[in-house]
Amino acid sequence: MSSAMTTQRATLIGLLAPLCWGMGVSLVRGIAEGFGLAQGQTLLYTTAAVCLFFVIGIPDLRTVDRRYLIFGLPTANASSLCFTLSIFFSAGGTQTMEAAMVNYLWPALTLLFAVVFNGVRSRWWIAPGMVLAFCGIVEILAGGQGFSLEGFISRLLEHPLSYILAVGAAVTWAAFSSMTRAWGGSTNLACLIFCINASIYGVLWLCGFGTQMVGEPSAHGWISVILGGIAMGGAYAAWTQGMTKGNITVLAAASYFTPVLSCVFAVFWIGAKLDSSFWTGVAAVVVGSLLCWDATARGMKPLLALEAQGRTSAANRIWLHLTGRGSKR
Repeated sequence: MSSAMTTQRATLIGLLAPLCWGMGVSLVRGIAEGFGLAQGQTLLYTTAAVCLFFVIGIPDLRTVDRRYLIFGLPTANASSLCFTLSIFFSAGGTQTMEAAMVNYLWPALTLLFAVVFNGVRSRWWIAPGMVLAFCGIVEILAGGQGFSLEGFISRLLEHPLSYILAVGAAVTWAAFSSMTRAWGGSTNLACLIFCINASIYGVLWLCGFGTQMVGEPSAHGWISVILGGIAMGGAYAAWTQGMTKGNITVLAAASYFTPVLSCVFAVFWIGAKLDSSFWTGVAAVVVGSLLCWDATARGMKPLLALEAQGRTSAANRIWLHLTGRGSKR
């Protein structure tokens, strides 16, 4: 198979990730409410791990870049944990979507990391793109009452943990995406990541953490487990495949529309009430993220061409920055 065909196929596979993530937010909340945090997420990640085992299998760790194991694997686990906890600790259906929207800053952060660590050139409008995306988050958190600094601070103080965890999930996922591009090679660690996640939540379950359930497990809860396992596992596997071999600019553009898919699904699955200000914020996040993508797309193309010719290594550049041996140009 030619290099172009391989890239096209990996990109198409990677495009499945935003569709899966669109369902993920509401399903995670439904599982937490039906089974409790620890038990629900143990079931979710176990289901996902089983599905991934039959689809991509367990990677041969001897062939995995050691830096990817030391830095990438724990970062992916931290991202999963932060995202799940941010949804669980939210106050209700609408705030679940608010926390999720904070987490959806990761596409812009992914591009920012590409500029800082991968040496990707960017245009000046990456800055207003980031500002616009942030303003969209502020609009969502402010709700239909309009923005006021006092109200904004009050909202954050009322439920700060959910938002802090959401920010942590965004930062760690952007870092994991950058590491995957640099060190992933042909290895897909999705199954191993979910096995570790299932083990973490299993230990928490045995220790009695997060075992309180909102109600008795129902058919809705079990369906959430099955669909959530397929969605979350499929998203990780597809995104990792796309980041290692696909067109990262196309995938970045597609990922910006994940919030829209998530909002539409949430209306039907968890009964979230989304007013006009929420959708205004969604639009701002999407437009701002697209500006960031456009500002870096011209820089990614020559970088990918150089990587294909073996003239530069994104992995080496990131490693030099992480160890403090690199110098900025």
